[in-house]
Amino acid sequence: MPEIEIRDLCKSFGDKTILDHVNLSVEKGDVYGVLGLSGAGKSTLVRCINGLEIPDKGEIYYQGELLCSSTKRIEKSKRTKIAMIFQQFNLLEQTNVLNNVILALEIAKIGDKKSRQEKALACLRRVGLEEKAKEYPSSLSGGQKQRVAIARALALEPEVILSDEATSALDPETTQSILSLLKQLNHELGITIVMISHQLGVIESICNKVAILDQAKVVEQGDLSDVFLNPKTDIARSLIYADHVHTALNEHHFIRLLFDGNADEPLIANIVQQCSLLVSVVYASTKVIDGKVYGQTVIKRPKEKEDQEKLKKYLHLHHVEFEEVKSLGME
Repeated sequence: MPEIEIRDLCKSFGDKTILDHVNLSVEKGDVYGVLGLSGAGKSTLVRCINGLEIPDKGEIYYQGELLCSSTKRIEKSKRTKIAMIFQQFNLLEQTNVLNNVILALEIAKIGDKKSRQEKALACLRRVGLEEKAKEYPSSLSGGQKQRVAIARALALEPEVILSDEATSALDPETTQSILSLLKQLNHELGITIVMISHQLGVIESICNKVAILDQAKVVEQGDLSDVFLNPKTDIARSLIYADHVHTALNEHHFIRLLFDGNADEPLIANIVQQCSLLVSVVYASTKVIDGKVYGQTVIKRPKEKEDQEKLKKYLHLHHVEFEEVKSLGME
């Protein structure tokens, strides 16, 4: 049974369609990425999940029960199970770090004053900020502010955390530290995470599954490794190739080599040595996903028919998955 299931979700603002019959299924323990360009509908989707927006049509289910729809609002008892962290942290500047975390417990009316303080301190300890409890947000770095926001979310003991571009305002090093923290919480506490981002690197760093939103619709979804290795739509190819190889190269034909879980072999060097072919590499990328190395290398297809056949025979013989493509950007 999915932890979160979205069925036929639609949302418009005036004449503009933001979500167009969106269907998603997030399993318990997933770190599920929702990737897309600005304006694709990502933030509206996550705001529908937590009840900040009411869908025009469709339903959202949580652990098999209807969570919300166009006619049903999220029950108070379910709100604490789905926490959210935002890009701008949303901390109260006039109160200290500890009280920012305690505030979530006060609003939810959980515990008494002593137990709230103990739980808040424990949450700050988990995110590595216990020593900052008495400081104010203005004295913290962006990464520290986001850790406070994560501690505030953890105080409610959620089963799902929704992250809406939570690392977009951070520098790359701090982003990685926040992503590592979220991954750690996923592993240690079993928290399901829905990660909204326009940055492919963020999704690749933490997620095991991904959906790509484009112009209000889900155009691709599935295991991250499958979508990463075999993008089928223009927008997916554009995001994955990240504009590495546009322009004049599009007049060539290419061969895309795929590495499904094992990218350690010196394949290009072997092709050069064993096939006596000069290989022109246009694009290459490898990622570690769930402890396995996945990747792809795009090379120019040899001009001579004989060399083309020699290369294909070698790839078949060594069980290397490949495909011929005419261009690497929009086809």
